[in-house]
Amino acid sequence: MDSDLYIAQHAKLRPILEIAEQLGLNAGDFDVYGSPFIAKIRLDSLGRLRERPNAKYIDVTAVTPTPLGEGKSTTLVGLGEAMKHLGKRAVISLRQPSQGPTFGIKGGAAGGGYSQVVPMETFNLNLTGDIHAVTAANNLLAAMIDNKLLRGNPLNINPHSITWKRVVDTNDRALRKIIIGLGGRMEGGIPRETGFDITVASEVMAILALTTSLQDMRKRFGRIVIGMTHEKKPVTAEEIGAAGAMTVLMRDAIRPTIMQTLENTPALVHAGPFANVAHGNSSILADLIGIKCSDYLFTESGFGADIGAEKFFNIKCRYSGLKPDACVIVATIRALKSHSGKYKIVAGKALPPEMLENSVADIEAGASNLIKQIENVKLHGVTPVVAINAFETDHAEEIKAVKRIAVESGALGAAVSRHWAEGGKGAIELAEMVIAAADKPNEFKFLYELDQPNKAKIETIATRIYGAKDVSYSAQADEQIKTYEANRFGNLPICMAKTHLSLSHDPTLKGAPTGFTFPVREVRASVGAGFIYPVCGDMRTMPALPEHPAAERVDIDESGNVVGLF
Repeated sequence: MDSDLYIAQHAKLRPILEIAEQLGLNAGDFDVYGSPFIAKIRLDSLGRLRERPNAKYIDVTAVTPTPLGEGKSTTLVGLGEAMKHLGKRAVISLRQPSQGPTFGIKGGAAGGGYSQVVPMETFNLNLTGDIHAVTAANNLLAAMIDNKLLRGNPLNINPHSITWKRVVDTNDRALRKIIIGLGGRMEGGIPRETGFDITVASEVMAILALTTSLQDMRKRFGRIVIGMTHEKKPVTAEEIGAAGAMTVLMRDAIRPTIMQTLENTPALVHAGPFANVAHGNSSILADLIGIKCSDYLFTESGFGADIGAEKFFNIKCRYSGLKPDACVIVATIRALKSHSGKYKIVAGKALPPEMLENSVADIEAGASNLIKQIENVKLHGVTPVVAINAFETDHAEEIKAVKRIAVESGALGAAVSRHWAEGGKGAIELAEMVIAAADKPNEFKFLYELDQPNKAKIETIATRIYGAKDVSYSAQADEQIKTYEANRFGNLPICMAKTHLSLSHDPTLKGAPTGFTFPVREVRASVGAGFIYPVCGDMRTMPALPEHPAAERVDIDESGNVVGLF
């Protein structure tokens, strides 16, 4: 089969005007944006769309990720394409990939094979400029903080309490911890220790994904807490004087982008918050638009159901007011075998030969992870469907075992999907099962209430979603929780920052571990975005790695076109 890049570059794209027509958008609802295949939606279109009925709302999540990748994004795309084969209107909503941790030019975040979002270069290289706008807004606030310190510190900020860092859209490890302000007052300002985060980890990005309007974004920027005064009172971006200017920088980035799949299904691409320190979902605004423009809206949440889907339910749906109708859990035969704990898998290296042999026993051992993720979805009152993302090395007996286990564990069923090789027609069986699941009545519910103490919310997630026996807190975490609650930040949802490679805090624990103590090392607050995020376990076990493989080298011709990947 041809490479993802070759397939994408030989796609038969339709003008974005035709794609917008599929969404029922008028010419005044969007602006073509630098290419005949890309447009940005005007937010005032929401007023006209509001009277339309809601589409069925389906989240695509997965088992706990392995180094192999489970194909969550390509399954999302394949489902959107399959609906057209069934005579249904569908829209997919997904995150904008970052240059830094992903640089997903080989496919990755855009899908893969014959289930991709195109133009691939636009999708993966951030040619809309949204991530650059996030970088600019974040760093404007950082510069204004240091300017306040330089000019007499009128807000009495404790420099050692400042948590706001600069960001860059590259995983540049040398910048993670730095000293700024060297060279004296005229050259560098006040020396202090700080660092750079990757742009997708910025609270500005989380706000972009959770906001519902330009006015709401302005208020959220104002609520950002950058540090404390010497009297331990929070200092906000509003007090710094940066919130208005940050909003201006984000005025175009707040608008979702319209693109298309290889089969011309509309795709709404918007925001890319990281799935540990943020909630790892595409934007509420994209979903508020997409749910009014189709019969079925498919969105994707980052990492496994214990992270992205849990945050989709308890953070994103809480702020959007939208209720999911079904959930797809993507699994592969090789991922389930990986969760048996028998095999060591290294990204980029060949699989152990014995892993490719027919072994129902390995499936049954590793299926504990799938069973727990089915339970995690059902805890929220949503009907799950299992998508078996097919590979040529799969055996019929193994697939039959996964189908049996899925039904026994409470999923509506499991369907084999071959969208990667066949496009939408390869996902028809899965799409039919998803339609059936979305038609079933459900009782969507949050896992916890916001008025519960922070520790109660943390412990609910750790014990009910991860399988922990109990939770331990460092002295620092205890003090931070007390400070946040004293400053009235206790009434926010919880966004756990933990390893994505295990249901637990320890990436070496595969399957569905139980009986462990879940350690909370520190607790931070994204008050503007609207959540508290506990940092769990040893941060050395939480590598800032992407969900998709990175390209090693991309060749560009004289016209600026991607011509090779090596």
